[in-house]
Formats: sequence, C-alpha cells, structure tokens
Amino acid sequence: MNDEGRPCYVISVAAEMLGTRTHTLRYYEKVGIIKPFRSPGNIRLYTEEDIALMRRIRHLMNDLGVNIAGVEVILNILDRLVDLQRENRELSQQLEKLKGESP
Repeated sequence: MNDEGRPCYVISVAAEMLGTRTHTLRYYEKVGIIKPFRSPGNIRLYTEEDIALMRRIRHLMNDLGVNIAGVEVILNILDRLVDLQRENRELSQQLEKLKGESP
C-alpha cells in the first residue's frame, strides 16, 4: 500500500478517508475529473494519488468556492503546466548536451 500508483482503496474506504459520500466520488468520475482504476469485477479502486487529487478538488470547491467546471479548468491547466515543465527540462538537457559537443 506504500506504492502511490497502486489501486488499493474501494469507493467506500476512499469516501471515508475524504469525509465525503460515495455518490460524490461517483459524480466526480461522471464529470471526468477523476478516473479510478476498475477491477476485473468493475469495482472502482483508488490510488493514493487519486485520494490526493480528490483532496485538492474538495479544497478548491469547499474552501475556495470554485465550482466543478472551474475545478476542471484548474486541473487541466495544472496538467498542462506539468507537461510544459517536463518539456522544458528535456529541452534544457538537450541544450546542455549540444553545448558539451561543440568545440
């Protein structure tokens, strides 16, 4: 259970960990802001990363007053930012490699 990417929490446990109801988690899935793993028996299983994401969602909605559409926009922007940071690191590494190859 230490592996953050390993699905290990059923919906009832995830809801209890988050202090919410299972239908809230089903709604988050329905609108597409979370995508839990599905077991061969079609049971929703959540990872530690999923739990952290849902805590972030709840913070945005409950503490900051962001609606579900706003949460989706914010999450998409954050995903894009992570992608751009990764691309920037890769390009920086390529540049350093090219600098090292020049006479």
